[in-house]
Amino acid sequence: MKAAVYYETGAPSVFRYEEIADPLYNDGEILIKVEAISIEGGDTLNRLGGEMSQSPHVVGYQCAGTIVGVGALVNVFKVGDRVVSLGMDGSHAELRVGYPQFTWAIPDGLATDVAACIPTAYGTAHDALFEFGRLQQGETALIHAGASGTGIAGIQLAKRAGARVIATASSDERLERLKPFGLDEPINYTQCDFVDRVRELTGGRGADVIIDSVGGITQQASLRAMAYRGRMVSFGNAGRDGAQLLDVSTIGQNNQSLTGYFLGAELFGAPRAHEMISKLIGEVARGELQVVIDQRFPLSDAELAHSFIEQRRAFGRVVLVP
Repeated sequence: MKAAVYYETGAPSVFRYEEIADPLYNDGEILIKVEAISIEGGDTLNRLGGEMSQSPHVVGYQCAGTIVGVGALVNVFKVGDRVVSLGMDGSHAELRVGYPQFTWAIPDGLATDVAACIPTAYGTAHDALFEFGRLQQGETALIHAGASGTGIAGIQLAKRAGARVIATASSDERLERLKPFGLDEPINYTQCDFVDRVRELTGGRGADVIIDSVGGITQQASLRAMAYRGRMVSFGNAGRDGAQLLDVSTIGQNNQSLTGYFLGAELFGAPRAHEMISKLIGEVARGELQVVIDQRFPLSDAELAHSFIEQRRAFGRVVLVP
């Protein structure tokens, strides 16, 4: 099979488009012919400096396609089913081994490339807002990186729940494009201090729930943007600031909480998270939620696609097509 591989971590230029051996699957696994790859934030971070399980390494969490092989112990899928699947690596290729507990059927009528973009972004946003952030109707949600896949998902989900939605982005143009998805209050963080602006918009109170995929100095500042009994959920390091020591001395006196989140850990546990993502896929299929795909690149152009994301030019998802 063809795959976008690398032999060392680093900039997008480390990618090579090569022929490598087809992956082998066991009795409890499935083999997927990949038709669309959603590039996740973790993919770019892993390529930049993450662990390599083998050399050459195939990076990538999430993809969708058609099942071409089913292990003897698998009874929930069959050859020919269209599915979207998550895994720790291996998505940037023509074939990918999948695990039933991290795989979902694609409903009839839902485009494969759209389905490829749902589990991580929408599952993370939903859990961050509701399972861990406990967002309630009438509260205020602050969503960082509003123009990202998770940001666009979070804006829709928070607005649908009856929250007031504030989001940050790097340009007025991107913020304007977010308004049809439910954005109430835009903040261009390149033109103002977002903490001051959140306080101003909430009459000094702050945001009840903050979901943060940026990390680093943004995470530290966000602690000052929380309301009394506010909840912040952190699940990424898109800002690439590296490890930061957080001063959390203010959260105790304000009865606030800071929670780390990783979707994969939830999927390893009870079936709740799998069922939640299945429901979200159905809602996208019915048009109740929208997925935005900004650009589609051939898999052979993985370097260009990753560069496009790292230049912060994307609005929504970037997809690779084998």
